[in-house]
Amino acid sequence: MGDVVIVAYRPKPGKEDQLLALTRDHVPELRRFGLATDRAPIGMRSKQGVIIEIFEWQDGAIEAAHTHPEVLAMWERYGAVCDYVPLHELPEARDMFAQFEPIELS
Repeated sequence: MGDVVIVAYRPKPGKEDQLLALTRDHVPELRRFGLATDRAPIGMRSKQGVIIEIFEWQDGAIEAAHTHPEVLAMWERYGAVCDYVPLHELPEARDMFAQFEPIELS
């Protein structure tokens, strides 16, 4: 087992559909490269429209991803459609029980 990560993406104006498509393909692509586990990813949306993804890396995969050309290209596509948001900037993160709208990723 690896590390479970939570990442938040703020879609750029008019880019939410492209961001959702990328996010739906994200973990299957990482699995294809041997970088993500079989644990089902979870997708959510904040009240401000930020897309949140939770998934699990394989052991050692985070470092490998930073040198994998196809992963780097995927991250460039993400950069074109969203900005990354630290979780603490989401108002929901201040709540004892943070609640988000579910998004189907499969």
